[in-house]
Order: sequence, then structure tokens, then C-alpha cells
Amino acid sequence: MEAPSLLDFNLEQTFFGFKPKHRVQLHDKLFDLLWAGEGRFDWDTIYNLPLPIRRFWVTKINKEREEQAERAQAALEKAQARNPRTKKP
Repeated sequence: MEAPSLLDFNLEQTFFGFKPKHRVQLHDKLFDLLWAGEGRFDWDTIYNLPLPIRRFWVTKINKEREEQAERAQAALEKAQARNPRTKKP
């Protein structure tokens, strides 16, 4: 009798776990946290964070990035208002 190989077993998800499309979203968020953390976090810490805390940090980082973009846009508009370019005929 031949021993069963791994190919003989049904390795499909049966109950709990991420589907492949959700794994991409998970790893995108993990990458964002690692990148934004600039070395303050390590992979294991972020991966094992409870979901509510991970969501909190993702939301916080996204909010900070949006505010930073708004401040940069306001500074650009202020600089352009101070130094208007003259049009040549």
C-alpha cells in the first residue's frame, strides 16, 4: 500500500481563514504599517496585533497622511500667491 501524498488531501479552506483576495489586503495594511513606522515596528508585532488595534493604527496613519497632504497643498498655494508669475505677451 502506497503512502498518501500531500496532493491526495483536500487542503481547501473549510471554515476559518483568509481567502486569497483578503490576504492581499491584509499584507497591504501590514506593509503600510511597517513602512509608516519607519523601523519602529517589526513584522511579528504588527502581524500579531489584535485587529481593533491594527485598524486604529491604519486609520491614524491614513488620517495623518491626508492632513500632511493638505498642509503641503496649502503651503504650495500660499507660495504661489506670494510669487505670482507674470505672463509675457
